[in-house]
Amino acid sequence: MILTDLSILAAIKQNNIVIEPYDRSCLGTNSYDVHLSKYLACYTDEVIDAKKHNEVKHFEIPEDGIVLQPGKTYLGSTIEYTETREFVPFLEGKSSVGRLGIDIHATAGKGDVGFCNHWTLEISVSQSVRVYSGMPIGQLIYFKVEGKVEVDYSNKDSAKYNQRTPRPVESMMWKNSF
Repeated sequence: MILTDLSILAAIKQNNIVIEPYDRSCLGTNSYDVHLSKYLACYTDEVIDAKKHNEVKHFEIPEDGIVLQPGKTYLGSTIEYTETREFVPFLEGKSSVGRLGIDIHATAGKGDVGFCNHWTLEISVSQSVRVYSGMPIGQLIYFKVEGKVEVDYSNKDSAKYNQRTPRPVESMMWKNSF
């Protein structure tokens, strides 16, 4: 079941959903709009290796925007820091963003109960496109879960993305055993 605007507001009042900064005008009928931060990162190696820690170069979007190029993976982040205590958050791109040929995530659109951080975006574009810090980039949709969670994400020993940061975080796949 997807939460409606009134249910999202009630969850915010009960601290079961935290959004910082919060702007009431970003609340939709059943979602909350999030915005692209000024922080981007790209992998420095031409070949990314799933078994090693791949370095990234961090940079900031200038005031006049930055042109993203096809064939490159950009890691971005949301301005908004979020916490979700009793719901499963899903991040989807806004239709206006998709119509510009921008994908904001390759596979990681679902958060976990207990996710507390800025969202890292896996941005790719189908053609060159200029983006700006602060532009609406996606929308959070909250799903109700059935049953209690044994250990939420923020308390899992195996959680790889718990370090609070406004900057995008590179893949931690290398921490897995395979």
